This record gives sequence, structure tokens and C-alpha cells, in this order.
Amino acid sequence: MPCKNPEPTPLTLLSPIKNACIGDQSCVSLTRAYLQSLEDFELSPMAGVPNTFLCRFYILNDVFFEGSPAAEDHLQSKYLVFCSNFHGDLETYLAGFWEHARDHIRNTWQYCVAFEEVKDAATFIDYVKKCLIKTTFYFNGSTGAPLLEQLKALYLKQEFSQFACDHQGLPPERLRAGFREFITRVQPHNLAQPSWPAGMTDRPMHTREISG
Repeated sequence: MPCKNPEPTPLTLLSPIKNACIGDQSCVSLTRAYLQSLEDFELSPMAGVPNTFLCRFYILNDVFFEGSPAAEDHLQSKYLVFCSNFHGDLETYLAGFWEHARDHIRNTWQYCVAFEEVKDAATFIDYVKKCLIKTTFYFNGSTGAPLLEQLKALYLKQEFSQFACDHQGLPPERLRAGFREFITRVQPHNLAQPSWPAGMTDRPMHTREISG
């Protein structure tokens, strides 16, 4: 029987950046400037990409560490690196990536070699497969359950903690009534809402006054 919640799928891409300039700025510096301009957490463009558990962009300038004895090798290009852990299969994830963040994709990869061939989701998937490298060791920060399930679990955990704090010492009948209200409000079986916002790392717990 297949596992209900398989391990997250790792993705590592190395996309060579063009050795060229646009005006008085190199393609590398333009790519770096765009990445540095991005918002993070819930405002990140990646927060809207379905089933992204975590991801990272950075620029690989060169290789710096080699064993000894070794020749001093250098990369012929600088590389845009994208690492991600996501739920599901690669093509479905990339199609969702394109659907929900195509402007971000274009802005991020626009100065990479051969990216001008990317016109739609299908050509983006083909491009990614050309840049794909095998991920042999990666940090697994997720259970592998779909993202909506994990976000709902985070929301319920925080809300129930607040419920427990607010209702300490209440008589049983008021505790039962309060719990029924809690279940109605948090809707445990509704994964869509209310839920923990994608990309958010922390937020104040729900608070309310409990009458005496």
C-alpha cells in the first residue's frame, strides 16, 4: 500500500546567467538586484505557489573549495540557483508555479541562458528539466502532507492553544459551550479557510474576552 503522506519532493536548479550587460549593468547584477528587492514571508511571490513547503533563490558566483591536491577550476558562468521542497510530482508543481507566479518567473530568469525560449507552462517545464540537477541530500522540514493540510494544522494548533488559555477553570457546561463555538469558528474539516496564511512564520493568537 502506498504511503499516504510521501516525503516532500526536492528540486535543485542551476541556470547559467548570461555573460552580458544591459546598459551599464551586468545580467548578474540585474538578477541579484531583483532577488534582493523581493518581499519575504507572506508577501513573497512564492507564498502564492501551491504546495511549496520551502524554497530559496541565490546566485552561485564560483566554486571556492576543492580538495588537495587539485587544479584551480572556475565556473565559466555565474548561476541562478533555485532550491525547493514541494508536495506532489514535478510537472504538476511547475505548472502551478507558472500559473500563480509567471511574472515572478520571467523577472527572475529573464537574464539566464536560453530563457527566451520560455513562452508558457509547457516550455517552462522543459526549461527547468534542462537545468535540473540531482538532489542527493537535502533538509526535510515537512511531513510530506499537502500544503493546505499543513497550513490548517498550524492554524488549529495555535487557535486551540489560545482556546485552552482562555477557558482555564471554567465550569464544564461553559467549557462545552465554548468548545462548540470554537469548532464552529475554526471549521477543522475546511482546509481552505480559516487557515494559516502561506509564508507567514508567526502571528498573534486569537484573543477574546471570557465573561465571568
